[in-house]
Amino acid sequence: MSQTQFAVNFFVALFALIDPIGNVPMFAAATVGALATGRRHLAFYIALFVFAFMSFFWFTGISLLQFFGISLQAFRIAGGVILFLLGLDMVRDDFITKFTDAAESDPTDHRGYARRSFERLVVPFAMPLLIGPGAISTVVIYAGEAKSLGFGWAGLGIGVAVIAAVSLTVMIAFWLTPIISRLLGRIGMTIVVRVLGLILCALAVQFILIGVSDATKGVIKASASAPYATAPAPAKKSP
Repeated sequence: MSQTQFAVNFFVALFALIDPIGNVPMFAAATVGALATGRRHLAFYIALFVFAFMSFFWFTGISLLQFFGISLQAFRIAGGVILFLLGLDMVRDDFITKFTDAAESDPTDHRGYARRSFERLVVPFAMPLLIGPGAISTVVIYAGEAKSLGFGWAGLGIGVAVIAAVSLTVMIAFWLTPIISRLLGRIGMTIVVRVLGLILCALAVQFILIGVSDATKGVIKASASAPYATAPAPAKKSP
């Protein structure tokens, strides 16, 4: 595998797992009432966090989780619990009001709004919604593959460049949030938030099912942890 092929494969895998475009409606829901400048600052902070945290795992592997004795399965279950709480919060009446009040408290303090919102959204929005166990394990796997292919320092640079590119797509995608907000309006955003909250609760339960299934044997059925996995083709009977 060439370095170009490695970079493309790594970017596609990481982009699909972080899914910046798919998370734009969630970001729009969490920043209702904010001015465009405040949203851009917040998007920059989130993208910077994604870059820093993923780069950490690129250089160190899962040493942080190993230091605390945490498995990826436990990380997935904990992330599922946190996402479930966020989903419940989103289906409540005061979710949009909470963020709108925070945004309108001082319309000129864009950086202050971004810092306050980032403190509120870094968990669970930045992690584990954007940076989940799948993204972390993918970074660790590709870091190991770069070493096995003998890319050396060039491989380390390629990995950092790919992570930076994905982080940049996160920031650009979130910068486009005002377009979605204008198209939907406040009533439309309220409906979207409720629906996304329900979906997020279901996604959180799926996280927990997968985590329990990976950590145990036979407790969770395979059809529940991976409901849409491609079934193996039936064996042909010999005549």
